[in-house]
Amino acid sequence: MLRRFATAVVRRRRTVLVGALLALVAAFAYGGKVANRLNNGGFADPNAPSTRANTLLDQQFHTGSPNLVLLVTARQGTVDGPAVAAEGRALTDQLAHTAGVDGAASYWSLGDVAPLRSGNGREALVLARLTGSDDQVNVRVHQIEPGLVGRHGPVDVAVTGQAAVFRQIGDTIRADLARAEAIAVPITLILLIFVFGSVVAASLPLLVGGLAVGGTFAALTALTHLTKVSIFSLNLTTALGLGLAIDYSLFVVNRFREELRRGLAPDDAVVRTVETAGRTVLFSAATVAVSLAALLVFPMYFLRSFAYAGIAVVSVAAAGAVLVLPALLAALGRRVDSLDVRKAILHRFGREVHRAEVGEGFWHRLATAVMRRPLPIAAAIIALLLVLGTPFLGVHFGQPDDRVLPASATTRAAADVLRTDFRSGETNALSVVAAHGGGSAAIASYASALSRVPEVARVDALTGSYADGALVAPATAATAGRFANPTGTWLSVVPVGTLEAQSPAGEHLVHEVRAVASPWPVLVTGSSAQLVDSKTAIFAKVPWALGIVALVTFVTLFLMFGSLLVPTKAVILNLLSLTATFGAMVWVFQSGHGAGLLHFTATGTLDTTTPILMFCIAFGLSMDYEVFLLSRIKEEHDRGADTVTSVAVGLERTGRIVTAAAALLAIVFISFATSHVTFIKLFGLGLTLAVLMDATLIRGALVPAFMRLAGNANWWAPAPLRRLYDRFGISEHDGGMDELEPLTPAGAR
Repeated sequence: MLRRFATAVVRRRRTVLVGALLALVAAFAYGGKVANRLNNGGFADPNAPSTRANTLLDQQFHTGSPNLVLLVTARQGTVDGPAVAAEGRALTDQLAHTAGVDGAASYWSLGDVAPLRSGNGREALVLARLTGSDDQVNVRVHQIEPGLVGRHGPVDVAVTGQAAVFRQIGDTIRADLARAEAIAVPITLILLIFVFGSVVAASLPLLVGGLAVGGTFAALTALTHLTKVSIFSLNLTTALGLGLAIDYSLFVVNRFREELRRGLAPDDAVVRTVETAGRTVLFSAATVAVSLAALLVFPMYFLRSFAYAGIAVVSVAAAGAVLVLPALLAALGRRVDSLDVRKAILHRFGREVHRAEVGEGFWHRLATAVMRRPLPIAAAIIALLLVLGTPFLGVHFGQPDDRVLPASATTRAAADVLRTDFRSGETNALSVVAAHGGGSAAIASYASALSRVPEVARVDALTGSYADGALVAPATAATAGRFANPTGTWLSVVPVGTLEAQSPAGEHLVHEVRAVASPWPVLVTGSSAQLVDSKTAIFAKVPWALGIVALVTFVTLFLMFGSLLVPTKAVILNLLSLTATFGAMVWVFQSGHGAGLLHFTATGTLDTTTPILMFCIAFGLSMDYEVFLLSRIKEEHDRGADTVTSVAVGLERTGRIVTAAAALLAIVFISFATSHVTFIKLFGLGLTLAVLMDATLIRGALVPAFMRLAGNANWWAPAPLRRLYDRFGISEHDGGMDELEPLTPAGAR
């Protein structure tokens, strides 16, 4: 089948290339502005109690937690001065009458309430709620913020709050993406020239990467008409689009050049390349896509968006590698080696290209050395990985807030003032909603009980305000309109000012509030409640996601090699590698080691979703390297070589190309560590570490050690499974990976 396909591509190369060019132009024309259609949210479970409580507050009570905060600072004197107070009331009135704003209140409009005034008296707050979807809120912030920020007569105004923070996060990520691409692409091109030698050959992966990114932008744009898609998925699109294009192109171009060296004509070499390396690319792409598809089990569209982007970019990259790239190779023929910079440099110094003999390479020597002492080497490396993973035992998960932005960001700077100068928890209040409930006595009793919860400063309810179990302020006409509707009521639980919403203390408060006996069914919402519910939803689905990834890995490797031990080893080693990576991420990003060097603020928590995302991506990518290495080892073993020889030759034949692929992919990922958003730094640095660790410690040392210890048991399976493999298995000789020819100066070692 692949032969017929490849033959058709070769014969119709011009049609394929013209079609690809038109498709690329159409993809960028349709999807080029995809960022404007994507959402900044997606961290909440739509079926969680906190989400349902927000819906009730919006639909039945026409209220909700404020998501826009104005920090008003008096230029002279205090916020109680006549001119400042007049300007504060004018700002509140202006905001209240702005389209899309459902209610605005301030220190001045509420009668000089102390919690909305800073300790030094120079600052006060205006609170508002923007209504609508994440997209609508983001647009409204963009529209109204310019008219609010800056000097207004006797005051200066800064904007913060969840809506403004996430708008600035989105804008920052767009700028970071452009910078990451500007860093990664030139460096990658230079390294590609070093790896391929030829400038022409080195440019081919970038062309495939452009196809992958453009096609995915178009796919995501189409998806926005059907569902919500997170803007953060663009990071994965860019990273995987370029990274996988490099991986797949490396295998395909290298195999094509190998077939040319064996004497095949260019057209025949293309056909043979698609039959072999093309099959491997398709198989690898399927495993990566299925690993990323595991993210679809999660209810938050933030994680699901990465599945959409990942599946699309893997599919388009694979299609580019087995359709467009072969057509390009057929058109170029032997000119693929044009502009051979590496050969020119060697000639400049009077040296010739030398092809290393089997058994003399670094990777052969490394494998042989490991297999001489497999047990102590494996034990030492496993101990190292476990030590690196130890910090993960103390992980505390959280959600992004303003502190993922640099301290210089305007919304972050304003939020920092709220933390240091205000001693009120108004912006972190929990809302307790009873859609069907009421009665003054029951409300008073319940509010009094809630106010006794430790870390609760005050409870506001229909019957008044309560603190430490006592009524401290009677009900007014305003409270009747705020806290009641014909069928139900809600209460505002204000924590002490020192409590951070995104913290273990905030989570504990949610559990305490929910544990208080209520006279009617209630739902609790607020930032801390959303954190609790998101973690509950994620951890409930983690076993399913891990099970899907592990099952796909196991079945795939069994179908490739007919062994039970090989897939079991792969799962265990990948878990070891990723555990060490996660431990390092906790040590750096949760504990803050290196925060000054990497320019981020440690909050004592790790973003809940990023490790899951990293796991699915890294596990899928590690399958590439696992299959390529094991295929060559199995090929040597089937030729009659013993375990030591087959492992050493297999690692020698694949070590350089795997290392080159990993290094190039790491360049793409590490460019995201330059982001100004903390969890994007975590994403980039974490995946860089995972890829490099997998390509070195795992493939270079642990795999040879384990295979040496197992011996012939590596390829064992019970009789029923052996018959299953004989019928449905995929021969490793059908695809496989050819070694990248090691070029060194003649006579050098």
